[in-house]
Amino acid sequence: MKTDHLGRLYGVGVGPGDPELLTLKAARLIASARIIAYPAPQGGESFARQIVKDHISPEAREITIEIPMRPERAAAQPAYDKGAEDIRKQLEAGEDVVVLCEGDPFFYGSFMYLFERLQADFEAEVIPGVNSVSACASRLQQPLTGRNDVLTVLPGSMDDDAMTARLNMGGAFAIMKFGRHLPRIRALLKKLDLIDKAGYVERATLSNERVLPLKELGEDAVPYFSMILIYDGEETWKK
Repeated sequence: MKTDHLGRLYGVGVGPGDPELLTLKAARLIASARIIAYPAPQGGESFARQIVKDHISPEAREITIEIPMRPERAAAQPAYDKGAEDIRKQLEAGEDVVVLCEGDPFFYGSFMYLFERLQADFEAEVIPGVNSVSACASRLQQPLTGRNDVLTVLPGSMDDDAMTARLNMGGAFAIMKFGRHLPRIRALLKKLDLIDKAGYVERATLSNERVLPLKELGEDAVPYFSMILIYDGEETWKK
């Protein structure tokens, strides 16, 4: 039951990596927060916290939600269960909690897993952030869509038949979270004559970003924060 004495849950999008892409509202909430929570890989640093570290008060209490970095979705659920319970205790005590989320909280964002566990019992507010698709398009300097174009977001784990069916519809595409699937996806795009229309971005907006046509990318392993953008129209990606 939601009552006035309970704390409020804030899901705050912190953008793709460049600290200057943080919204004014996000910066204000983070700077004034007494309790801040964020996901982090087991044994590693939180990328979301790194982005906004200069805004966090030294007096703020921090809740780290350690997430196992494994492909199966079920592996992370106990971590979100524990994180939600840690946050719940603070909310029940009347404390507001700001949860940091890379990119946008509701676009493949980790916050949504905490939200689904807590939103029935507590007031929540979601502060959108610059999402990774928009960030990558800006770095490629290629518009995503216009007029009647359709943008489709595809997870890289889709099998070839399902991805082919989507790609054959035409339009603009963002392929995310592909990692080890890159060789298979690159071969598929060559088969469909889309490789010349595909741009590649990794670590968008960071100092070590890479931006290039996909056909020029080498065979090395790619980082998690990578994306392929395709526009199946008259224009190809600009170099």
